[in-house]
Amino acid sequence: MQTSKQRSIAVIGLGFVGLPLCQLFLQNGYTVHGIDVDEAKLKNISQGYSNNPDVDNSYLTQCVNENRFYLHETGKGVTDAEAILICVPTPLTNKGEPDLKFVNKAITNIMPYLKPYQLISLESTTYPGTTEELILPKLKEKGFQVGDDIFLAYSPERINPGSDIPLSEIPKVVGGMTPNCLEKASLIYQSVFDEVCKVSSTRAAEMTKILENTQRFINISFINDFAILCGKMDIDVHEVIDAASTKPYGFTRYTPGAGIGGHCIPIDPMYLSWKAKEYNHETPFIKIADEINKLMPTYVANKIKDYLLAKANKPSPSVLLIGVAYKKDVNDVRESSALPIMKYLLADGIQVDYFDSYVPSVYVDSKEYHSINETSLPSSNYDVAIVLTEHSNIPYEKIFSFVSDVIDLRHLFFHTSNDPKKNRNRNKDV
Repeated sequence: MQTSKQRSIAVIGLGFVGLPLCQLFLQNGYTVHGIDVDEAKLKNISQGYSNNPDVDNSYLTQCVNENRFYLHETGKGVTDAEAILICVPTPLTNKGEPDLKFVNKAITNIMPYLKPYQLISLESTTYPGTTEELILPKLKEKGFQVGDDIFLAYSPERINPGSDIPLSEIPKVVGGMTPNCLEKASLIYQSVFDEVCKVSSTRAAEMTKILENTQRFINISFINDFAILCGKMDIDVHEVIDAASTKPYGFTRYTPGAGIGGHCIPIDPMYLSWKAKEYNHETPFIKIADEINKLMPTYVANKIKDYLLAKANKPSPSVLLIGVAYKKDVNDVRESSALPIMKYLLADGIQVDYFDSYVPSVYVDSKEYHSINETSLPSSNYDVAIVLTEHSNIPYEKIFSFVSDVIDLRHLFFHTSNDPKKNRNRNKDV
């Protein structure tokens, strides 16, 4: 790894991807300019309240106070940067198509402030061709000669919120618009990452990230469908998975859950599927996987209702959902299966509360719901508590003391142990 002194980097988008990247460059001696349109977010970061599990909030505040980490609301923050890393969201439209408005806005906002010989590297997950088709023309319109007086690259983010693997140890894939662009980007990333993997083009780098997440998307959907079948056949799917996992080669373990959440895995395959149509190519695996995973929240909600009908047997049963974030020990609810499950239960007249110390409030059908707090637990009365997301800080023993039954998805849906303590201690992949 190369060292860097008095070098400057700009990061656009200070979310789950951008903020850890800022921290990594700061730790390696860079001055960092963080740019985000959310004024409240910038204020929270400066005061040490980022709500990001992968950063040291006190360290970032220290860097702000030492004039090493500057926070900006506008593209003017890129003025003195050697490189500009774009880490903005790439969601789907209501029609399930790529929505690149945040990427477009980021490029538009920095365009007046670009200087010769800067590097622009897009890190947001997107379909193959985005960098070449969307950003390259804008730079040419500005009069830049890409590869000569400005450099353009794509390097997919590989952030896994809550992971124990240091960001610097995750190999960094990089593709450049030209050989000079690739060299420029590689040198910058090599100064903070242990390993840089060069690929032949920005399109290859974009496709790399799509492949990583589409593979998981399809495998997760298969194991969910497989679990439903095992349930119908009265076979414990987890016993089968445990047994299959003893094979020392050729088998990768996936475990079933209530669906797929987060900002990548449920979204990225749809980008590929949309782009494939341009080449007159269908993606049936993605289509089927999407259908299965969208089915899972309804399937889970129906299982909860069946359980309540059998166990509670009263007109207005009550449920406590434990954990509504999409994964363990994060505060992100994007595409979380817990929200549609909550919606379906409420629509059937079931009393629903949730407990999640990472997520103080959520919106379901435009109505705001607040997490109950730990002090109110003893006075509450629920027929059942359902563990959807197994956060480390959940007071399970306290919940056990006042709820009639506490179960997780394995016990309720997939024919496993009747011991809730054993069930809740298992790890989920989704």
